[in-house]
Amino acid sequence: MSELPSLLLSSLNPATRKQAEQQLDALSVQPNFLALLLSLVLDQSQDRAVRLSASVYLKNITKLKWEEDVQPLRENDKASLRSQLVPAMLALSNPADKAIRAQVAESVSLIAALDFPNKWPDLIQQLVASLSATDYNINVGVLQTAHSIFGPWRAHVRSDQLFSEINFVFSIFMQPFLQLFRQTATLLLSNPSPNSAITTPTSNYALVAQSMVLLLEIFHDFTCQDLPPAIEDSQAEFFGREQGWFHNFMAWDPPELRTPSDELAPSYPSLIKANIFEIAELFLKLYAEQLQESGAVQVLVQDVWSLIGSNRLPNVSDDQVVSQALRFVSSAIRSGHYQSLFAADNIISSLVEGVVIPNVALREHDVEQFEDDPLEFIRLDLAVTSTGTDLATRRHAAADVLQALVSSGHEANTTKVVGSWIETGLKEYGNNRTENWRSKDSAIYLLTAVATKGSTSQHGVTSTNTLVNVIDFFSNHVYEDLQSSSGDVHPILQVDAIRFLLTFRNQLTKPQLLSVLPSLIRHIGSTNYVCVTYAAITIDRILAIKLNGQAQFTPVDVHEFAPDLLNALLTKIESAQSPEKVAENDHLMRCVMRVVFTGRESLTPVYEQTLGRLVNILSIISRNPSNPKFDQYIFESISGLIRFIVKGTPASLATFEAALFGPFTVILQQDIDQYIPYVFQLLAQMLEMHTSNIPAEYQELLNFLLTPAIWAQKGSIPGLVKLLKAYLVRGGNQMAESGHIASLLGIVQQRLIPSKLNDAWGFELLQSLVQHVKGASLQQFFKNILMFLLNRMQQSKTEKYAYLFVKFLLFIVAIEVPDGLTEDYVISVMEGIQPNLWSAVVTNFIIPETSHIPIKDRKLAAIGLTRLLTSSTYMLQPPNVQSWPILFTTLVTLFSEPQYLEGPKEDGHGMTEIDYEEQTAGYQAAYSQLAASSSAPEDPVAYVQDPRQYLVERLTSMNGEQLRDLVSRSDRAIVAPFLQAAGLA
Repeated sequence: MSELPSLLLSSLNPATRKQAEQQLDALSVQPNFLALLLSLVLDQSQDRAVRLSASVYLKNITKLKWEEDVQPLRENDKASLRSQLVPAMLALSNPADKAIRAQVAESVSLIAALDFPNKWPDLIQQLVASLSATDYNINVGVLQTAHSIFGPWRAHVRSDQLFSEINFVFSIFMQPFLQLFRQTATLLLSNPSPNSAITTPTSNYALVAQSMVLLLEIFHDFTCQDLPPAIEDSQAEFFGREQGWFHNFMAWDPPELRTPSDELAPSYPSLIKANIFEIAELFLKLYAEQLQESGAVQVLVQDVWSLIGSNRLPNVSDDQVVSQALRFVSSAIRSGHYQSLFAADNIISSLVEGVVIPNVALREHDVEQFEDDPLEFIRLDLAVTSTGTDLATRRHAAADVLQALVSSGHEANTTKVVGSWIETGLKEYGNNRTENWRSKDSAIYLLTAVATKGSTSQHGVTSTNTLVNVIDFFSNHVYEDLQSSSGDVHPILQVDAIRFLLTFRNQLTKPQLLSVLPSLIRHIGSTNYVCVTYAAITIDRILAIKLNGQAQFTPVDVHEFAPDLLNALLTKIESAQSPEKVAENDHLMRCVMRVVFTGRESLTPVYEQTLGRLVNILSIISRNPSNPKFDQYIFESISGLIRFIVKGTPASLATFEAALFGPFTVILQQDIDQYIPYVFQLLAQMLEMHTSNIPAEYQELLNFLLTPAIWAQKGSIPGLVKLLKAYLVRGGNQMAESGHIASLLGIVQQRLIPSKLNDAWGFELLQSLVQHVKGASLQQFFKNILMFLLNRMQQSKTEKYAYLFVKFLLFIVAIEVPDGLTEDYVISVMEGIQPNLWSAVVTNFIIPETSHIPIKDRKLAAIGLTRLLTSSTYMLQPPNVQSWPILFTTLVTLFSEPQYLEGPKEDGHGMTEIDYEEQTAGYQAAYSQLAASSSAPEDPVAYVQDPRQYLVERLTSMNGEQLRDLVSRSDRAIVAPFLQAAGLA
């Protein structure tokens, strides 16, 4: 593997990246590859680019291949790597290796999430043994690694397994953690330092402070699920009113650790305070009783006042601590336990004047960001924190203090106090509109905050303060800015007007919204980037409004302006000069998608022009894919056009295929892996729309689709399965005649069924095969199919696999297709593999799995069991007949909830909703489904309307004496009521 360094360098070059990655992928399954990769990471003589690339590739292996069951990593190689990772972290403690250490730390976290503690029981001991009483450079590395392991606990659902892991960690790590916390806090807060050798020079002092930040992160990790006894017993030490560590850190701000006023990154003292407020907020929500006993909240609220009151921390580097401090205050208000702190008029007035108003006002930095970095301005303005609340900026956090007051019974006082500030701001603006535009901006922001009692990013404001007339304020103060031309008012005020509509869209009626849409569309043509983007966002969210689950806006509502709106949006997108710039603003493409989804068939007159422009944009961005959201939305837009235009104009399908086959061929040939999953879905969507056999152009693609190499990318598999199912639907027997079934089964057997991740896709293809290919064509393969399914069951059974296996058997029996495989054929093949095998399968798998089969499959299971019991001669012969009574009892049990036996239903529009919350990830192996390409769920047993009646009819056709004998051995308590109701008792 001597070529490994050069391959890692080549993987950084776009021109050689693909080939290098393929070669690295081939090497990754070789013995000792992981150890060699880690040795390159640690080799100081190597080019730093090689070391960094090696660390990234190591992280990617742990992320994508650690539990791979097709071409798995060797267990001894994995064990060897686990034993070396913590020492590697310590070896990378040099500050120059910070970026490399971060990648290795993430590898530790990823592996620990899968292997700790069962396969990595000594991990925590390794970390504890590595802690140093004097070398904080090492401590930073250990604490970063520890936090990367413990941090995921914050998002986990409570379970016995989770608490078993947490308690295991506490048993080893808690006391060393508390000891290091006390030592570190003492070193920082004591003046002079009790050990100047550790805290000097300033670089060492900074390492101690960085360690304190990490110790607080771990404190949060340790308390995120439950309050550990060791911390509960020491609560006064942390939260004490006078001598508690947390209170004492509020006044700690050593000059040598302060950052320059123009620095954007927060200082370590600032991060320490922010973490303390975050911990206090957590305790307010989870351990309110303990906090009440300590009196810590009153002290920390006063600390907030002292720290940030009267705008004492105006710099950008202070944003995190200010925002978190305000979040803490909001949580204290909402908790209801501290009403006396906030109830008085003078307190609310002081809170608004000293804390809220200064942090709502725009700073020079905000205006510069609006002009120079508009996408970042928009990102922060729309940002949603991990808790789901819009508090990413100090403006958001300050506004939330007002919303907390309003929603906690203080709306009258708060509205009165804030109202006077709003009036003052509007008056100042009226006196000098050119100079005092910021006063109006603050007034609008304050009004929005005080008027909002409940809101979500998806739906906007859901409940309002009844003391505020939002519509009047919009008409009197906001509408004029919405209507104004570019240059007449400051662009930030125009953005404020558009944002006001975005926020309060649910408070406006449909006619009111339709009346302002022309103004929003006009702003798409603005020269101001933020204004254009907010207009697109607002149009998108307005058109997405639903009432009682139904879209408010229909093709009739938008058909007049939709073509012009699409033209304006696409013109903005096309005006960029590079692939990265074209794909930069995903909000614009999302709006295009929304217009397509809303306009539907009304876009028929302009669909060719729109499609051509989308294809041209796709060809540009495919040169360097850079924005996953933009990619999703452009493919959704194309898919939406196909769905709605072809439905009304079937002849247009040929136009879509002519426009798309060329670009799709290029994407497949150039192996643009980010786009390939989308291509497969769109090809499937178009093929499904054909009504005859497989067209020639699709037939030519089939050999390529059945080559194992293209199944290596996990993200492509669902789209490939969808496409091959479309092939089988359109021409399953045609594929059998051309000899493609063997190749398809090879993919199923080699790539899908062996994989715990992808086995469900393998069963989908098998079900499609038996549904759309004549039984005679499948018989030569069927024994092998059952054998490799049973082999997987024997070698690596999972609960999911057992359910899928049973569902597959019941599917074969339940479906009614001409010349299909019969239930007796299935049983005979099973018996041919091994005598009495079918009886064992029924007893060990079919009966147990059917008893808890998912609701969506209950109808299928009921029909399958009915046919097994009533149509199979094998089931009436020994030894299989012995399981007939219990199988019948299991079937009757399914009828106890008949509402779940109706089969899958179309959801009305056949598309899943696409909302902000779903679109947060970057490129990954996960599948990105196109909502518009989704098909209506199929009911494979649609020939049965009433499964209960179907069973009665089939039982009636059986030999009466034999039936009575079999039924008599069933569980009478369960089956008797059914038989009596059916007249069979």
